[in-house]
Amino acid sequence: MRKGRPKKRILLPDPKFNDILVTQFVNNMMFSGKKSIAYGIFYDAIEMVAEKVKEEDKSALDVWKQALSNITPQVEVKSRRVGGATFQVPIEVRSERKVSLSMKNMIDFSRKRSGRTMSEKLAGEIVAAYNQEGGAFKRKEDMHRMAEANKAFAHFRM
Repeated sequence: MRKGRPKKRILLPDPKFNDILVTQFVNNMMFSGKKSIAYGIFYDAIEMVAEKVKEEDKSALDVWKQALSNITPQVEVKSRRVGGATFQVPIEVRSERKVSLSMKNMIDFSRKRSGRTMSEKLAGEIVAAYNQEGGAFKRKEDMHRMAEANKAFAHFRM
């Protein structure tokens, strides 16, 4: 690599909850630089989550954070070529990548979900991930299953 790693950008916390994770999530969800629309979608989804999960004593933001931690993968597989054969080598995920993967999976599976608006879809996916079900949770389980199946190739780690 000719240059060093790029500097880590500092994110400002979001205006409503004053949380950097929310800003990162909204940045991942945003299309064409429409940040105010992305914030609106997220805040509407959080309100819907609050209505859906009334009986529990947690706030909607805590439910969202718990849902994110439920779909956060610990290990993944990477392709490694050794002597003509390609092996799927299980590797632990870095902490920043864990958060990024969980957010992107939640957003992707929210977009694929059925519903009228994006905020409805996102709220449904948040509640599903909180209850340890849904597409994003299944993706995490599949990643862990692949890593477990290829545990024999762990000695090929980079």
